[in-house]
Amino acid sequence: MEEKKDKAAFICSKDTLDGAYPSLVLGINAARLGMESKIFYTFMGLNLILKGGVEKAKFIPPGVMGAIPGMSAVATKMMKGKIEKANIPSLAELMEMAQLEGVELIGCKMTLDMMEIREDQLLDGVPVWSAEDFIKYARECNICLFT
Repeated sequence: MEEKKDKAAFICSKDTLDGAYPSLVLGINAARLGMESKIFYTFMGLNLILKGGVEKAKFIPPGVMGAIPGMSAVATKMMKGKIEKANIPSLAELMEMAQLEGVELIGCKMTLDMMEIREDQLLDGVPVWSAEDFIKYARECNICLFT
């Protein structure tokens, strides 16, 4: 008889670097600990699972600094430099790593409908769930975090 795996679910609602990294890092680590791991991408986070979307992720400084024209480009370059210097995989590498390690990336049906996104615009193999589908999974999870 197969042992029942613990389950983890993470919700990603932002398409920024600081919105994308936590769910992927946590999802990968949950999978490495033997858990079934899923990341539910909703609202702006859905942009990350569009084909070519992860390359567009930026870092937007909080507060007034983020409103200054050109500041997000400067901050993104700086943050990517820090990520590289710390030997942290790029967002694209981390997403590929997550998929290879069995983390399931899931798109939000309501967000697809609202943003008029077609399922064929998503990365290959990404299923689409309704909020109800996610809740049914999340209620069985040992860990469920909104990142």
